[in-house]
Amino acid sequence: MGYWLAANLIFVLHLGFVCFVVLGGLLVLKWRLVVVLHIPAVVWGALIEYQGWICPLTPLEQRLRHAAGQGGFTGGFIEHYLVPLLYPAQLNRDMQIFLGTLVIVINIAVYGWLLARLVRGRHGVIG
Repeated sequence: MGYWLAANLIFVLHLGFVCFVVLGGLLVLKWRLVVVLHIPAVVWGALIEYQGWICPLTPLEQRLRHAAGQGGFTGGFIEHYLVPLLYPAQLNRDMQIFLGTLVIVINIAVYGWLLARLVRGRHGVIG
C-alpha cells in the first residue's frame, strides 16, 4: 500500500507541475513572487519537450508502481496520461515540439498581458 500511495502522490505532484508550467503565470497576478518559481519551471517543461527527455518523476513513479505490484508504463508522463486524452495517436517528436511551443506561447501571452497591466497601472489607467 505504501508504494501505491507514493506512486499516486508522485502522479499528483507531476500533474500539478504540468499545470503549473502551463498556467502558473496566472498565479503571478495574485502573488508576484511566484514568477521566481514559474519561469524556471516553464524553461524546464519546454526543454523536456524540445529535447525529447523524460521527466525524472516518470521513472520514479514507474518504479513505485512496480514495487506496489502494478504494471508500469512506457514513455513519459504526458504520453501516458495526457496525450490519450487529447490525441488518439502516440506521442511523436513533432507533437513534443508542438507541446513545448504551446507552453512557451501560452506563457508569453500571459506574461505579456501581465506586463501590459503593470504598465497601464503605472500610468494611471485602470484596466
